[in-house]
Amino acid sequence: MNKTQTSEWNPSEHISSREEMAAYLEAALEDGDPGVIAATLGDIARSKGMSQLARDAGLGRESLYKSLSADGNPELATILKVVGALGLRLHAIPKDDNKAA
Repeated sequence: MNKTQTSEWNPSEHISSREEMAAYLEAALEDGDPGVIAATLGDIARSKGMSQLARDAGLGRESLYKSLSADGNPELATILKVVGALGLRLHAIPKDDNKAA
């Protein structure tokens, strides 16, 4: 029996438009886990190019890699700079009180 070759799935290779970026980030925000949100922003940043994004956001590339990892803990200011540099924006909507928290 032949062995099947597999490779690790890399989400950043499958994000090509702002609409896809927004949908991916929205799903992470709905999850609510800060590590998931940071890692999702990291995936999106790598899809655009971390070096260019760091320049656009006015941040250091190394610190951006660290902040936007699953273990990262980016400040709100960093998140807002990254989201803006990606051509996205965050918004708030009322929570549906009928859904479980």
